[in-house]
This record gives sequence, structure tokens and C-alpha cells, in this order.
Amino acid sequence: MIFGGKDSIGLDIGSTYIKTVKLKEAKAGYELELFHAHPLPPELIVEGSIIDSIRLSSSLKEMVKAAGIKTKNAVIAISGHSSVIIKRISLPEMTEEELSESIKFEAEQYVPFNIEDVNLDFQIIGPKEEAGQMDVILVAVKKDIINEYISVVKEAGLNPIIVDIGSFALENMYGINYETEPDKNAALLNIGASAINMIILKGGVSVFARDSSLGSNLHTEALQREFNISHENAERLKRGESVENVSPEDAQVVMASASEEILNEIMRSFDYYRSAVIHEDISEIILSGGCSLIGNFVSMTAKRSGIKTRLVEPFRNIKIPRKFDMTYIEETAPMMAVAVGLALRKQGDR
Repeated sequence: MIFGGKDSIGLDIGSTYIKTVKLKEAKAGYELELFHAHPLPPELIVEGSIIDSIRLSSSLKEMVKAAGIKTKNAVIAISGHSSVIIKRISLPEMTEEELSESIKFEAEQYVPFNIEDVNLDFQIIGPKEEAGQMDVILVAVKKDIINEYISVVKEAGLNPIIVDIGSFALENMYGINYETEPDKNAALLNIGASAINMIILKGGVSVFARDSSLGSNLHTEALQREFNISHENAERLKRGESVENVSPEDAQVVMASASEEILNEIMRSFDYYRSAVIHEDISEIILSGGCSLIGNFVSMTAKRSGIKTRLVEPFRNIKIPRKFDMTYIEETAPMMAVAVGLALRKQGDR
């Protein structure tokens, strides 16, 4: 979904932070040019839908000013279980050109919305074992959701040149930072405040993708209920800060229970992948998003899944100039995985 332009920033608009990354091509790959995480007031975005476009646009303007952004072009991402449909489907073998012409007809049986109300895209994965068949990743996004985001970004003085999907931005980030092995299935999970973006890569190529509407807001809500505290204080507890009359140990117990609920959702997606999609196990899990930084979420995921789990390193192969605060980047980097993937997009990419 491309609208034109060249030099651009990766702009990941979450429900609690706007994350911005700008990269430039260097001799040995990429170099970091801009890195910024801007907090958002609660409930401007709920389950992927913009609730208060005026305040969100105002926050975007603040972010542009605070980060000193000169570039107008932005690559943005859409996520959300209710507005984004990602399906792996089987179709008769055909060329990309032939599928482009017939995709609307092919998609109608898989998309639970009026086909005229969505933007469609696809990626041919490759031939199936059955002769004459091929696997395709089909993506459908509601046009009104896309238009909401485009309108808000434009209102903030930016020019949205590409609209991507959060999980596919993770795939781009992985491609430049990690070695791919043909038989290795890596699950990339970006867990934010109100959504999980999941993509499973086999040999570096997407074979399964899914969004869920659960996220780390579960931790915040559980802390608010248990200790009768404000949203702000619950967020402080999540970050490991002290709050009056609440011990860190008591907060950890409450957050562990919320983490189990998130992990239940992840395990259900893994079970579906194994049983209905590809009948193969997962070699490793790479976690990103704010939830990955909470308490012992990484070790909980590894224990619950029985799969090697690690935090994402989105700048692993990206040169970081000395002008950046490395401590801040290391602390914040796991939240920036989608923004890095968006910053890598170029006009004309598939």
C-alpha cells in the first residue's frame, strides 16, 4: 500500500508509545540516524482503532518537534485482530500477475468483511507438495482503519508513503539482523500494550502470521484492580519503580498472573500453527515490544513453551554512532523492532 516518496522514517504508532527510527545506508549495511520513543496518553488508540484523532495528531506533532525530525515521509504500520486479516491459503499455481488480477475473487471466501471495504495484498510463499497448488499469504485491512491512520499522520505534517503490517515489519527487521537457516522456524512476537503481532519464519520466510488483541494492558489493569491505584502508578510498577504501599514482590505476583493470560493466547496460536498450518515445531522465540521488558516475561515464555526464548536485538547489525546514548538505546531497543522494520522499507518493495 504505497503512496509515493523516498527518504523516510519508520513510524510505529502504538497505544502507549510512538516509536520512530530513521536509518541510512552505509558501506557495510545500515547506520542509525534517528531514534525516539514518545509516550502517549492512555486510550487514544484502543484495539488498533484511533479513538481521539485530534489528541493523537497533537502527540505526533510533539514527537516530531522533540525528536527533531526533518524528513516528512513516513512508513507506518497497521495491526489489530479486528481490522487486519492475515491468512495462509492454498491456490492453484499461477503467476504473480495472474494472482494480482484474481486476488479479489480468491479472497472473498476468506475475508469476513465486504471485499470492497478492504485493501488486499498477498505474498506467494511457494509450491505445495500437491501438484499444481501453491501457498499464499493473504492480507486484508479495512480501508477505514487505513484512512484513519493516514489522516492523523498527514494532520501532523507527515507524508505516509507506505502502510505496512506490524508482523511483516518484524520479518524485515529479522532479515538484516539474524542468520537464516533453511530448517529453522523462528517465532517473532511483538507484544505491546494492546496487541500481539506474531510471525513465524521458516528459513527467514513468513509461513504464518497472526494478530491478537491482548497485550500488556492486562498487567496495568490487574495492578489497578488489586491495589486500587491510578493508571500512572500501575505503569510505574510495571517498569519496576516503587509505588507507595505496594511492594515490588506483591506487584510481581499480580503481573505473573496477567503474564499467564498473555502466554495462554500465544500457546493457542502456536498450537494452531502446529496442527493446522505446517505441522512443524518452533526452533526459537524472539520477543519484542514493551511487554518483553516486564519482570521475568522472557524466562516465563521459555518455561511455558519449552522453546529457547530471547529478547530481540533490532540494532544487532546496525551501526550506532557515538552521538547516541547507548544505555538508553539498550534499555529501549526491544520496543523498537517494528519501527526498525518500517525504516527498512523502500518504495516498490514487496
